[in-house]
Amino acid sequence: MNNNKRPEKIIRYSLGILLLLVAANAFAGGYYGLSGARAVPTEWLKGSPFRNYFIPGLFLFIVVGGSAFIAAILVFKRHRMAHKAAFISGIIILLWLAVQVAIIGYVSWMQPVTATLAIIILLLPWQLSKYGN
Repeated sequence: MNNNKRPEKIIRYSLGILLLLVAANAFAGGYYGLSGARAVPTEWLKGSPFRNYFIPGLFLFIVVGGSAFIAAILVFKRHRMAHKAAFISGIIILLWLAVQVAIIGYVSWMQPVTATLAIIILLLPWQLSKYGN
């Protein structure tokens, strides 16, 4: 293997795996919200436009999970839109978290961990672009 290609491959696979991890988490969380999120207090939604977790769960599943999953596929396929898709997915994740924290506050260690992953997802496409990809 060409040594110049190795860092690019590591970055690409790291980005793709992070996107898949976020997608899997969003799909699971979205499904949980769609099914009623029984163990999550609905009092957290007080002052929000939501009475239950169905709509937030739907958004988490389709928009957050879907964008991360599509971006991961594009990254692994080395598609010309992979960088943009990954960047947009990172922005969507951060916006989701910002709205979530504004509505329900800090309630889980997963919020800062997911925010950190989103920031890494935003930075990795920039690193890939150094390799002409």
